[in-house]
Amino acid sequence: MAIPKKLIKFLEKAKVKYKIIQHRTVYTAFDKARTLKMPEKIIGKTLIVKLGKPGTKFVLALLPANKNLDKGKFKKVVNKWQKHLGEKVFKTCDFATEAWMKRNLKGVKVGAIPPFGSLWRLPTFVDRGLMKNSKIIVSAGDYDCSFKISPANLKKLVPDLIIGSFSQAKKRAKRKKRKG
Repeated sequence: MAIPKKLIKFLEKAKVKYKIIQHRTVYTAFDKARTLKMPEKIIGKTLIVKLGKPGTKFVLALLPANKNLDKGKFKKVVNKWQKHLGEKVFKTCDFATEAWMKRNLKGVKVGAIPPFGSLWRLPTFVDRGLMKNSKIIVSAGDYDCSFKISPANLKKLVPDLIIGSFSQAKKRAKRKKRKG
C-alpha cells in the first residue's frame, strides 16, 4: 500500500470513517470503476482547474467518473462563489498542467489526487451528482489504492466544500453499422 502518510494522518485527525480499497493499478476513474465492478457514478475523479484573468487561481474539482467537466457551468459555479467572497470573477477556465501538479501537489501522484483541497490550500468544488450517493470512492494518492467514504464525511474533511452542478454526460462514440 502506497498511501501517503500525510493523507492517513489527515483522515485520522479528522476522526472520520473511511475504508482503504486496494485494487490493480489504474490511471483513470473509468478503469477504477471497471476494476472494482462498481458504477461509475460513485467513483470520483479529481481535476485541478486553472482559472485566469484576473490573475491565476487553481482549484480542485471532484465529479463522477461517468461525467465530464462542463467548463462553462464550472466557471458559473466558481464565479458565484467569487462574488459571494466579494472577489473578481474569472474569465477563463482550463486544466492545470501536469508540470504544475508535480511541482505543487507533493506526495501524491498525478492522476491519483485525493479530493481534499485543504491539504494544498486549494478551494474544493464537488459536483452535486456525486454527493447524492451514500458512499463514494475517491483517489488516495496512488494508482492502486482508493478511499471509500461517505459524502457527509467528505464535508467534514473539507469544511469549506463548495457544491454545485458543473458536469455533463460523457459523449459516447457512435458505432457504425456494418453492412452484410
